[in-house]
This record gives sequence, structure tokens and C-alpha cells, in this order.
Amino acid sequence: MSKIAAIVGRPNVGKSTLFNRLTESREAIVDEVSGVTRDRNYGSCTWNGVTFSVIDTGGYVKNSDDIFEEEINKQVMLAVEEADVILFMVDVTTGISDLDTGVAELLRKKAKPVILVVNKVDNNELIPEAAEFYRLGLGDYFTLSSMTGSGTGELLDHLVKLLPDHPEETLPDIPRIAIVGRPNVGKSSLVNSLLGEERNIVTPLAGTTRDSIFTRFNKFSHDFLLVDTAGLRKKSKVSEDIEFYSVMRAIRSIESSDICLLLIDATRGLESQDMNIISLILNNNKGMILLVNKWDLVTKENNTALAIEKEIKAKTAPFTDYPVLFISATNKQRIHRILETVDRVNGNRNRKISTSELNNVFLRIVNDNPPPASRGRHIKIKYVTQLPVYTPSFAFFCNYPDSIKEPYKRFIENRIREKYDFSGVPLRIFFRKK
Repeated sequence: MSKIAAIVGRPNVGKSTLFNRLTESREAIVDEVSGVTRDRNYGSCTWNGVTFSVIDTGGYVKNSDDIFEEEINKQVMLAVEEADVILFMVDVTTGISDLDTGVAELLRKKAKPVILVVNKVDNNELIPEAAEFYRLGLGDYFTLSSMTGSGTGELLDHLVKLLPDHPEETLPDIPRIAIVGRPNVGKSSLVNSLLGEERNIVTPLAGTTRDSIFTRFNKFSHDFLLVDTAGLRKKSKVSEDIEFYSVMRAIRSIESSDICLLLIDATRGLESQDMNIISLILNNNKGMILLVNKWDLVTKENNTALAIEKEIKAKTAPFTDYPVLFISATNKQRIHRILETVDRVNGNRNRKISTSELNNVFLRIVNDNPPPASRGRHIKIKYVTQLPVYTPSFAFFCNYPDSIKEPYKRFIENRIREKYDFSGVPLRIFFRKK
């Protein structure tokens, strides 16, 4: 079980800047706009030989009518429940606000160590100003500047002493599953349905999930890491810097995953932005399962699902060998099918075929259907092997590899898919000089 420290406080006191400094990353989105960090964001920090997780939370706001701020408060409470130590951040330049007092009241009720962190103490003249925070009733405090890093060493020395001494959890080598799709297609609802808890903020507004969330799923004999990404938008819509970083993070999530669950909206069908995401998945050689979400909102007739699946695959051709599931994330319709399909696609991704078997099967096929002659030269394929790489890749050794064109490559890929189950997995075919 990993040790956890959560950073909490009202908006704009510098929580995300401290998070980025502790985790040595730019994972949290830092912006002057209130409410930028909406979900819990996780990172890792090592200090004095102790490794622990850090949770960055949205700013806590009391009695707000803002739909996001109410949800942010729920996320803060969940982070506080998860944490072993709480870093409560305040801002020396603004002094104690009603919100600070509200957060302090909340934290005093928790039977957990709380470290009061007075931020933005950028010079020695500001140190005396910090004394007023004794009024919060949380005892001694640490002064620091999360922007410059001064004071973080002393804070970390104290923090690691308060962390519990339970052994480190080492994550097994398990598949990484990214949930991707356009904004407001139901990605966070799907995560919550899978995990059975309000893991992400779910509100009926596009662009809610700006920070990617990384979660271990270990239930019903299924075990993998789940990434919920910021919704990918069309480039023209990416007007704010924040939105740009969200798209970049979604792309990074695809890059660092093994399999992508691509959600599309059943009421809108496969749109051009979905096609862009499919291109990203295939260009990165990731497994893909297409989930048609909000299926409960569609009027169905005989074979409606079959007709829609046919229509989708006509648009994604020549890549058509992937599972399509019709689901409702909010009603939990066919959620267990997703888990079974993830296992199947992961098995396909790791499928290894012996060289002797490949040669027995494919030398006969290529002899009966050789590549078309090029410039009067007959192309002979002599030997086939699967390459020892991450993505299923096959090398066909022949006398004139540069003369083999794309249609023949597709012919070979289709024969491989007919013989072996590689559903949901892109294949790479290489022709090499023997």
C-alpha cells in the first residue's frame, strides 16, 4: 500500500505549483483561473529515500452555487479520506479568509496529521506576516514559496517523518487502459461505473475532465491500470491554453497505454474527430475497443446494432478487425463485457506464434499468391518470423522487398487475421531483404 499526502486548500493558493515541484513534473495544470484543478491528480515524490504519492486537489469552496465547485469539494473530501498526511495550503499575501477558516474547521475533525503550509513567502520580509495563521488552530506551520522552491526541503523532512511505515506496494506488470473520446461522451461516467465510486467529477458539461486520472482496477478477476483522459477536441475549439494542455495529456495517455477504449456517442455516430483519435491510436500501435455509449437513448429496430457496426467499420476501413460494444455507462449496461473484451484484446496483443508454424502456414499461402512481379522481376518470399517487439509485428524475408506494394501488405495482414485472433490490435508487416 503506497503512502499518500494530499494537498488541500482554497483556490489559487499554489497547490498545483507545489504538486508539480514535489513530483518534478508538469502533470497538474497551473493557471490563475479558479477551479482549474477539477479532479484529483496523482504523482509520485521521493525524499530521503522515502517514496510516496502526492494528490493535488481542486480548491475547496463553501456555499457556492457553481456546479463544479460543489463537485470539487467532494473530490477534496475523497482525497482527505485517502491521505495519510494532509498539506493544508494558505496564502501569506491574502491572509486568513473565511474559506481558510472553513477548511481548517473541516481538517480539525479529521484524526490525521495536518501540516499547515504558508505559501508565497517569497522573501524574508513576509515571514512575520505568516504568524497570523496560528489563529487557524492547527499549531506550527511551514513557510515556503512553491514558485521558487525555497522552504520545500524543510517541509519534506517533516512530512516523511509523519508518513506511516507500511511496506511499499509494487505494481505488477499489468495492462494500461486509456479511456479516450470527444468531450462529454461519457468517459468519467464509465470510470465511475467500472469502479463503483465517484472517482472523477461527473457533470453534464463538456471539458470537465482536464487532468488525467490514473487508477488501479482489481475486481472480478480483472486487473489493470485505468487512465481517464481529458476529452479530445477539434483543434479549432482549443482556444484556452488549458484546453491545449488537456489535448496534449490525452495524446500522452494514448502513448503510454496498451489498449484504448474509444467512446463514441450513439446519438451522433462516428464523427471526424473520432476518426482522428482512431488515427492516433493506430499510429501509436495501441489496442482498440470501440464503445458506442448512450445506447439507452437510441430507438432500436431489428438489427440496429448490426447496421451501426457495419456503418462504423466502413468508415474505419481498412482497419476493421476490432470489437464494438454497445453500452450505457450511466446504466452500467454491458460494463462486464468491456472487462472480458479488455482481457481478450490484451491476450491478442501478447500473442506469439512460433517461426516454424508461421513458415508452415504462410510459405504455402505466398507460393499460391505471390506478390505481383515488378519490372519483370519475380518476387520470392523465403522465410517468415514474428519479431520480438511490443506490438505484434511480422517480417517476411524476400529477394526484392522494395518492390512489394501496399495492397499485397494488406493481403498478408488479412490472411494473418483469418488464421489467428488479433482482434483489436494493429499489426505491423515488414518485407526485408533475405
